[in-house]
Amino acid sequence: MTDEKIVELFWERSEKAIEETKKLYEKYFHYIAYGILRNDEDSKEIVNDTYLKAWNIIPPQRPKPLKTFLGKITRQLAINRLESNLAKKRYVGQYLLVLDELSECIKDCNQDTDVVESVALRDTLNEFLRSLPLEKRKIFIKRYWYMNSISEIAEDYSISESKVKSLLMRIRKKLKKHLIKEGFDI
Repeated sequence: MTDEKIVELFWERSEKAIEETKKLYEKYFHYIAYGILRNDEDSKEIVNDTYLKAWNIIPPQRPKPLKTFLGKITRQLAINRLESNLAKKRYVGQYLLVLDELSECIKDCNQDTDVVESVALRDTLNEFLRSLPLEKRKIFIKRYWYMNSISEIAEDYSISESKVKSLLMRIRKKLKKHLIKEGFDI
């Protein structure tokens, strides 16, 4: 079933929308949540919360593409759960490491910023990522969007962990230069 048909099912308030979304994207949502939380039970709960949130916000929205829209919801729900777990001292994982790494090139990457600055930063990041070769872009996204560990990325690409670390460090340095060139305060 296509995304458009699934969105129509949400608009019709048909429970089949959830079933079809599960068929297509459940593994993807779990991958996102597990990458952040490193806990299967919490990840399953986040995936279910994603369906509930989708049910509550479609309509009035008509997301395109649906996978990306729901993936963002999953990611934010997982980050919220992680922050709650951190407050309860229940988790040590990639999240803090990723934020620390990005703080080298993005000021206050874990703080809320003004909306206009956020949109400009997002657009600049997208422009920067499009300029990278595909493999480097995928590695960057696996680390900083999906929050994969260095060892997972090394295994996925059949390269050493030191090569992954080195590659990410070089990309962050390039990103920092790009952001400075674009007028961002680093």
